[in-house]
Amino acid sequence: MGKHSAPRRKLRSPYALAALVPVGLVSAVAAAHAGQQLTTEPTKQVAEPAPESAQTPAPTTPAATPAITPVVAPVTAEPAPAPAPAPEVLPESVTSGQIPRINYEAYYAAGSKLAQELPGCGISWKLIAGIGRVESTHANNGKADPTGVLEVPILGPVLDGSLAGNNVIHDTDGGELDGDPHFDRAVGPMQFLPETWKHYAEDGNGDGVTDPQNLFDAALTTGRYLCDGNLDLRDSSQVTKAVLRYNNSMDYVSKVRGWADGY
Repeated sequence: MGKHSAPRRKLRSPYALAALVPVGLVSAVAAAHAGQQLTTEPTKQVAEPAPESAQTPAPTTPAATPAITPVVAPVTAEPAPAPAPAPEVLPESVTSGQIPRINYEAYYAAGSKLAQELPGCGISWKLIAGIGRVESTHANNGKADPTGVLEVPILGPVLDGSLAGNNVIHDTDGGELDGDPHFDRAVGPMQFLPETWKHYAEDGNGDGVTDPQNLFDAALTTGRYLCDGNLDLRDSSQVTKAVLRYNNSMDYVSKVRGWADGY
């Protein structure tokens, strides 16, 4: 789903497995929602300029010489680090077109950042890529700008119980992320439910915003979600445990691991 100067929070236990969308939903609805966008954009909070105060006439009598106030340079926060650049030599999965270049850059940056911050997790960018392939076919084959923002937002079906196999999940975010104030929908290329996104969201491209419709943010959030609970994803059994957390289906696990191994 980055952190800047504030200390990183300790991750809590994952949400119930029922909060994740069953396998195949995105592939089933990606075409139906290919042209769909949120009807309202999140409100950007912009500080309004303060009104100019009325000008006070200068005094007619000479004023006392003011004391000299030392000039103190303003303290500015350091910018967030940019995502790790992808290697010059690209893997065959990228050069062959299996993974779009922009998606690979997002997956690789997420894996590199987590290797530094959570070395005990041992997550590979390929596992994140496997999730991306199954959930949205790599954001509809890389339809994103160079910063990772999707050309068209990806939204899952409305979780109102009308689609077989789906749980009913009432709104948890006031429609902020999914545009629906009544029921939740999975959002973005990694198909997070709004409540799960709010809990794990990460800024993967260092722009100070956590956006589920951004490849870099979604990839890093996915990696952190898979690593939660101090899992060691160099252990095959723990990889299965992590992916089942994402979607409680062994068929889903098989598909994700199959794509990841192929990459």
